[in-house]
Amino acid sequence: MKFTKMQGVGNDYIYVNCFMEKVENPSETAIKLSRRHFSVGADGLILIGPSDKADYRMRIFNADGSEGEMCGNAVRCVGKYVYEHGIFHGETLTVETLGGVKNLELTIENGKVSSVTVDMGEPQLTSELPEHIVVDKQDYEFVGISVGNPHAVYFFEDIDSLDLEKIGPSFENHSRFPNRVNTEFVQVVDENHIRMRVWERGSGETLGCGTGATASVMACILMGYTGSTVEVALTGGNLTIRWDSTTRKAYMTGEAVEVFQGEIEL
Repeated sequence: MKFTKMQGVGNDYIYVNCFMEKVENPSETAIKLSRRHFSVGADGLILIGPSDKADYRMRIFNADGSEGEMCGNAVRCVGKYVYEHGIFHGETLTVETLGGVKNLELTIENGKVSSVTVDMGEPQLTSELPEHIVVDKQDYEFVGISVGNPHAVYFFEDIDSLDLEKIGPSFENHSRFPNRVNTEFVQVVDENHIRMRVWERGSGETLGCGTGATASVMACILMGYTGSTVEVALTGGNLTIRWDSTTRKAYMTGEAVEVFQGEIEL
């Protein structure tokens, strides 16, 4: 199987062109190929194929084999992939995901996609504002936001001191979230900047999460911590999130990078 490794702010996936390749068991393939040190290594597997609802369809399989609804970093990379691999010609396109159809705007420089802006749709509040929760016998408050997939945003004064490998699973698998949840740990810097770490459902701590950044900014806006345009500093890089109060939609802008191409025997 031929594949392409791509990343957006360190959120790395293995991309497969399903116009050319057939993946019989994507869950099993995701588990096999995502193992770092023993295989290609990634946060998961992305399948790019035809859609009857949009220009293309994106399917996401996390490192544990579970299928995800939406990934902002991955969908940006899909936009770059189809343009730079000659599948698509233009600057705006649509991508079908389990979290809905996403509109992408490509920024082209010297024939290459330098950045991608994604219409993330209207974020939905899924909790009280904020909501109390007890995790491992400790009291916390979170803001629940859906951006096509579920997020719980927590605010801390110092996110660097958190041991996510230890505490992350308890947040992800809390009984409050029967289908598990992506968890964001946010530190507000000022009204235009926040820092964020993320424990992704099915993948553990990752270097970046586009939907998580969008959910975090929306939570900050609802709590009155920031303005409507915020730069989010993640472990793997920065994303810019803008919320339009007129359309009530959030827009995410960031880089997409092709790391390498390869071929592997399954």
